[in-house]
Amino acid sequence: MSGESLYERLGGTYAIAGAVDVLVDRLFENAQVNANEGVHAHHGDPANAPGYKFLVTAWSIEAAGGPKCYPGLDMVAAHQTLRITPEQFDAVSFEIRATLKFLGVPLAEEDEFMAIIEHYRPEVVEQSPVAPEGTLEPALAQA
Repeated sequence: MSGESLYERLGGTYAIAGAVDVLVDRLFENAQVNANEGVHAHHGDPANAPGYKFLVTAWSIEAAGGPKCYPGLDMVAAHQTLRITPEQFDAVSFEIRATLKFLGVPLAEEDEFMAIIEHYRPEVVEQSPVAPEGTLEPALAQA
């Protein structure tokens, strides 16, 4: 591994974008995820998929230690009106792990990425900011 970032070990931008392409298609079809009316309103419109894939790709690149490129809202603001339950968070987390497994991501990298996802649980479910280390700020706000 020679000190490579998770971003590099996952294969960089193209590999992450490919994984997100698979993941978002899965999320848009997941009944438990879409049981949330706010989420379904977004996922129910296929026109939203390309933009959502872009944002999730950029977020994942940055979260994994890649270049600053995420222009979206922070996780508290992005999920503030959605009222995501712990069970709905778990359903998304399940799909993320299943996608990583499906694509053959090694277990160490899978676990490391899932730890990042879990780190954000309080922001997504409770709108409670987490410790600043390991969090992302929108790239535009950093400029």
